[in-house]
Amino acid sequence: MTITKNIIIPGKHKKPIITDVFYTENGIPKPVVIFCHGYKGFKDWGAWNLMAKAFAEAGFFFVKFNFSHNGGTAEQPIDFPDLEAFGNNNYTKELDDLETVIDWICSNTKFENDANLNTINLIGHSRAGGIVTIKSEEDNRIKKVISLAGVSSFGKRTSTTGDLEQWKKDGVKYVLNGRTKQQMPHYYQFYEDYIENEKRLTIKRAVSDLKIPYLIIHGDADTSVLIEEANNLHKWSPKSKLVVIEGANHVFGVSHPWEKDTIPKHIEEVIEKITIFLNH
Repeated sequence: MTITKNIIIPGKHKKPIITDVFYTENGIPKPVVIFCHGYKGFKDWGAWNLMAKAFAEAGFFFVKFNFSHNGGTAEQPIDFPDLEAFGNNNYTKELDDLETVIDWICSNTKFENDANLNTINLIGHSRAGGIVTIKSEEDNRIKKVISLAGVSSFGKRTSTTGDLEQWKKDGVKYVLNGRTKQQMPHYYQFYEDYIENEKRLTIKRAVSDLKIPYLIIHGDADTSVLIEEANNLHKWSPKSKLVVIEGANHVFGVSHPWEKDTIPKHIEEVIEKITIFLNH
């Protein structure tokens, strides 16, 4: 298996996009799977590397990356050394980053014998469930899309959180990262960007207009994004397929750091369900 880590792709917003590829180098074009991490996430979180290997072994060309403003750097892609970047992140930057990664794969001659560019699929975890769905509705290069413990609304997470007037006045609000104990800044530009692009960023609109196969996977023990959000997505897209993983939490039994060389059964089930979906 060929694994290339921490490839630097120039982003549109003056920050690099740090990217990994996992595939079997055999000259056979393989379906491309691009994985997007969620809020306070990164490409090397938990068991994402083991998941990437599993998809490569199953015959896919697997790509994962850090959003340019997720708080990581090229030197330290794990965790959040660049809180200034984190505070300046927003949904439209993430959509731009994903488009940059898709463009990079499509124009990279190094991969032309191993990546089937006619079959590009997206997976988004948590917040990125919304990002990949919006991008899939916009970009006809995408053939299938998977929401993994994905959110059904950005609006309720943007405009109804806390005191808007205080946020505007202070210019920033902070959220504690329970694991790293960092106070994570969110600058007011996040709200302004959402309001300016509200129609584009409405997940219900994107889901309702989606023309490609759509898989929704959710754990029924998810306390971070409740399963009713998955039910909403499924209701808005009647042709979608909903898979409920019994007993699974928001991260399907994984934690960070993940030092075992095996993955929990809930992630195994996720990989199995996605593989079946992508192969049919």
